[in-house]
Order: sequence, then C-alpha cells, then structure tokens
Amino acid sequence: MTTIAYIANEFPSSVEPYVMDEIAELRRRGVEVICCSGKRVCPEGLSLAERALWKETHYSQPLTDGQLMQAAHRLASDRLRLWQLLRPLLVDPSASPALCLRALGHTLMGAALAEDLEGLEVTHIHAHHGYFASWMALVAARLLGIGFSFTLHGSDLLRRADLLEAKLRACRFCVTVSDFNRRYILRNYPFVASEKVVLQRLGVDRILSWPTSSPVACCRPFRLLAVGRLHRVKDYGFLIQACSFLRAQGLDFVCWIAGEGPERAALERQIAKLGLQGHVRLLGQVRRSDLIPYYRQADLVVMTSKSEGIPVVLMEAMSHEKLVLAPAITGIPELVDDRRTGFLYAPGSLSDFLNNVSWIYANQASLAGIRRAAAVKVAATYNRSRNLRAFADQFLARIPHFGGDYAHPVLQQIRLSV
Repeated sequence: MTTIAYIANEFPSSVEPYVMDEIAELRRRGVEVICCSGKRVCPEGLSLAERALWKETHYSQPLTDGQLMQAAHRLASDRLRLWQLLRPLLVDPSASPALCLRALGHTLMGAALAEDLEGLEVTHIHAHHGYFASWMALVAARLLGIGFSFTLHGSDLLRRADLLEAKLRACRFCVTVSDFNRRYILRNYPFVASEKVVLQRLGVDRILSWPTSSPVACCRPFRLLAVGRLHRVKDYGFLIQACSFLRAQGLDFVCWIAGEGPERAALERQIAKLGLQGHVRLLGQVRRSDLIPYYRQADLVVMTSKSEGIPVVLMEAMSHEKLVLAPAITGIPELVDDRRTGFLYAPGSLSDFLNNVSWIYANQASLAGIRRAAAVKVAATYNRSRNLRAFADQFLARIPHFGGDYAHPVLQQIRLSV
C-alpha cells in the first residue's frame, strides 16, 4: 500500500472542507494517508467527523525539548543538505529578516516532521496551501529523500508567496485551483515546466432539485449575506462602509456576515461607530450545514476580498440559485460571468459595488434567468464528486510506487472523461 503524508497549516478545519474531501478520496483509492498539521487545533466546535480526524492527526506544535533536540541534530548531521535548505533564505531578494527568522523555525519543524514520519514508509508529502506548512513539507521530504507537492489557492500565491520559487523548484508537481493561477505561475516563474502545474478546480455538491425562486418580497428588508473568515484579506471593512452608504441612500436592507476571526473586534467598533447595529449583524462561526437557511433567505451573496482563488462560498451560493456579487479578481471571473451567472465589480471601487447592489435591488424580480444559469454553471464545472475523482487521478499519476493504473495517460483520460 502506498503511504503519503498530507499536511495543512491547521487541520482539521471546518472552513477548509476540501482538504478532508481530498484525504477521503485518496483513502478510497487505497492510499494510506497520514494526516499532519503545522498547528494544534482546538477540538471544541469540531463535528464528529472532524474530531475523528483530529484524534489521528500528527501535530507539529508544540514540540517537546526532546523533539527539538532530535530535529536540530538531524539538520546538523548533514551540513550539505542543511545548506541546500537554507540557501533560498540568502538568495531570495524578497526574504526579509522576519521571514528568514520564521523560515528557520519552520525548517526546524520540518526536521521534526521528518523524525515523526521516519519508519512509516511514507513515499510522498503533500501540503495544502503555500504557507508555512509547505516549507515544513519541503524540508521533511528533502530529509527523507522522498517527493513533495503542494496546492496553491490565492493569497498563498499572490500576497504571501514566501519562498515560492524554492518550493516550485523542489516540488514534484504543484496543484492550483484556477486557470488564472496556473497562468500566473507559468508567467512569473518561467523555469517551471507547464506539465508540472496541475489545474484542479474545487467543487460543491449538486442540488438535485433546483429550488423554486420565490417572489421578491416587498415587505421585508433586502438581505445581503457574506461568508468567510474575519480576516483583513476579506476586507469586511469595505462591506461595512458600503452598508453605511446604502443606508444613506434609503435602501431597506440587512447584512449578515458569517464567520469568525481576528478582525471581529475592529469590525464591531466600525459597526458601532457608523451606527449600523440595526443593519449589519456578525453571526460568528456558522457550520456549513447551518449556512443553508441563510443562503436560502439571502437576496444577494456578496464578497469583498482583496485576494481569492475561486471561492467555494460563491459556488455554494450559486448552486442555491442565488445572485452573487464579487470583485473581478484572480479566478473569480472563471466562475462568475458578469450579468450572466452573477455580477462583478471593479476591485476596490466602492461606487461600482454600490451601483451594482442598487441595480440588483431594483431589478431583482427579473433576474431568475441569472440565478438558474449560476446553478447550471456550478453543476457543469464545479461538481464536487467529479472534481475530487479528477484530483485523485491526477495526484496518483504523479507519485511513485502506487499500485494502480493511474499513470497510464490513456486510462487517465478515460477516467477524467467519465
């Protein structure tokens, strides 16, 4: 049986269900998957399935004194390999002193991961996202003499591309979630062979019976919904500012923001300062299954992020035949075709965002065709089960020692077309 290690910064995570999905699909194919996490996750609030994964996950923090000593000894015992690992910190012009210091710590954690995986017959390590866990995976794979790969989404490529050149040189292959990302990698890192960068879209479950679009309610507020972690990159401050202008325009609305994160206190202060307590509500963390009623009640699902891959949130909303409004950035236009499957606004433009909301509000009774086209687009291109099968096919074709037939290009094409 082929054994791989699969690592994420934080695992399991309810906001990244696709990581658990990929692990489950690989296991269904007969792969032994060892779950790893760069940070220890608090089990509180996890579902039963997530708790089961939490119990089996290998955590790299906190490390005991003994683990730190073993990791340091492993690095020091092979000075040539240690130099090869640390060289990118010296030659990368974007490597600030703070980044170098963090990378040194992550190098030590990677060596500890190698110690943890030693003897488990791991033949490949995959990291989901290009953040610090991907450097740990690179270090561990180099020390174990095995292959390494990683998945890139959005911010880990476009905003926090820490030591990305070294990772792209070292990896056996790189998976990314949008055609925009793939083109970006090949354009900005021309040394990377095109066949090394694998496009694999995410997906959501298809809603088998399309919901009947209800008549536009004239006696209740217009309902805006935003879903995502309360982080600066999501730019909820922009959304709250927009809500202040919508109120000034006399629009009767309510805005729900589902998610939790480090920006909560700042957003609460902004809501209070603008006097929007009656219009904007922070819902906190909402389980994905509990989001369904919010999707169904929403008139418009909005996104104001500064950076994204192709957001699962938009796929979910569109699968429910909901109107969506998002910035025309990165891979989002691959999912949202402006005024055909949803609406796009100029990134950072408050006036364009407000104009779109006002137009959608005024014309919502005539937009059933866009709602239905959105659901059709998701079902055709972002089907969760089909895309998971394609991910496993592509992954297994690129790792050594797998006992199946996935490396055969003809068979692979047959599987992908099913």
